[in-house]
Amino acid sequence: MLTARVLIFHTTIIISNQRYMPQDSVSINNKATSQNTYDAIVVGSGISGGWAAKELTEKGLKVLMLERGAPHEHIKDYHFSGNDPWDFVHRGTTTDQQKKDYPVAHRGWAAQEQVMDAWANEKDCPYTEVKPFTWWRSYRMGGRSILWGRQSYRWSDIDFGANAKDGYGVDWPIRYRDIAPWYDYVEQFAGISGSVEGLPHLPDGHFLPPMDLNIVEKDVAARIKATFKRHLIIGRVANLTAPIAGRTQCQFRNRCWEGCPFGGYFSTQSSTLPAARATGNLTVRPFSVVTKIMYNKGTQKATGVEVLDTETNKTYVYNSKIVFLNASALNSAWILMNSATDIWPGGMGSSSGELGHNIMDHHYNLGASGMVEGYEDKYTYGRRANGFYITRFANLYGDKRGFLRGYGYQGAASREGWSREVAELNIGADFKEALTEPGAWTIGATGFGEILPYHENKITLDKNVKDKWGLPVLSMDAELKENEYKMRKDMVTDMVAMLEAAGVKKISTYDTGHAMGHGIHEMGTARMGNDPKTSVLNGNNQVWDAKNVFVTDGACMTSAACQNPSLTYMALTARAADFAVSELKKGNL
Repeated sequence: MLTARVLIFHTTIIISNQRYMPQDSVSINNKATSQNTYDAIVVGSGISGGWAAKELTEKGLKVLMLERGAPHEHIKDYHFSGNDPWDFVHRGTTTDQQKKDYPVAHRGWAAQEQVMDAWANEKDCPYTEVKPFTWWRSYRMGGRSILWGRQSYRWSDIDFGANAKDGYGVDWPIRYRDIAPWYDYVEQFAGISGSVEGLPHLPDGHFLPPMDLNIVEKDVAARIKATFKRHLIIGRVANLTAPIAGRTQCQFRNRCWEGCPFGGYFSTQSSTLPAARATGNLTVRPFSVVTKIMYNKGTQKATGVEVLDTETNKTYVYNSKIVFLNASALNSAWILMNSATDIWPGGMGSSSGELGHNIMDHHYNLGASGMVEGYEDKYTYGRRANGFYITRFANLYGDKRGFLRGYGYQGAASREGWSREVAELNIGADFKEALTEPGAWTIGATGFGEILPYHENKITLDKNVKDKWGLPVLSMDAELKENEYKMRKDMVTDMVAMLEAAGVKKISTYDTGHAMGHGIHEMGTARMGNDPKTSVLNGNNQVWDAKNVFVTDGACMTSAACQNPSLTYMALTARAADFAVSELKKGNL
């Protein structure tokens, strides 16, 4: 249990062992004062929230960052990052009580002893499911920027133009040329390692030197390219291969989601938060659930936010000229929906009828793997925190399928671990001797497919179910449809064909199904567009209904592509922050 409250006022950290009543807060019923007024409020501290805070503070704005969870300090709070496997009481597994308390986290790979303290308390923060939906949340400073897989890919005009081409959803209000300079900008600060490939559908970026494919991956890549003209490349990943601004390079421990004390990968804690703090313009308030955005009918602008202190249950109002919503795709939509007024009964941004709709994810949990012969004298160095990526090829360059859009694959080749021998040799000298030799080479990959932006895939407020603080929860009503199920068949078939062409033996496949949310890439719910009648945000990420409110996390996405989306969130956030400050200076906000 936390016994200290930590708030960062500019560059000073104030710690109190008593319950902290912020001096820069006022009761909701009190008259606003200058002490609770900022130039900008950023809601959320994850990947996009960290970027919003960095950009706005560096441009001279006084910024309040609101985080609903507890503080989580770089290095100091990475409690398990130095542990050896045998230091964990349960050797990485979870307890029966944790399985009972965290049923959602136990639906997949998220439930591991090393990171159980990262996941949101499911009893305190429930949600309801009309259809199965796996929602993995991390309510603490930095959010899921500590936990993410770090795969970082640009989108191309094929992606930004997909909706207009095939008629699903609405057209993006931007194209690659609009965001390309911001990809450049965020890549150079975050530190993205990768290889230059010259592929139109996967634009190159400003990369640090790439990690290496291992010998098996290189040979398989060559055979796939020769047979199919498809591209297996090293993953483009936010792990440093050279030092950047006080952060050292990746140590090849592959323990990123426990927190990296070296700063070897991009997170709020290691990157954007220190930059924002260094300006002297940042205030951070943890334990703060934003319950609604305050709005002035006369000016048709937001005036700030209402905050519920999760420790004291008291409510405060903070005022600002602009608000950046970066609470994650679903929570940002929750805030907008809970900001209902007599003007918008469905919430701020609901005038189009699209708020909460068009939920997207990436569907996966399927793929193929097999054995590779002939490399028994080869081994690998370290534990590479990355794998290979097979870029999209379906429905590109003359390839025609019975479904729309496409998919990519992420995977790796490696030598089998010692556990291969346990079933046959579980005791004695032969067992010990077997463990001294690496096993055979295996290779495998899982597909990541695009989900179309269906209007009927939606979230709503369930006012009959309340969380620990008496707030209505989200109700999830979203699913895969015919297009995705057709795609899934080809995703498995194509992976098998590539492995066979590469000479892989004993190939096996799997498809365990996919519930929405399981890809942990939630998108949509407050999409960008060209028309206020069909979208929630304009081309600068402004809410049509309140131009000084910006949404730049996954909620803003108009389509999903098949690449990991986080790099695009970063670029959109930096772009929107630049626009917001420019508009403030012009007196337009």
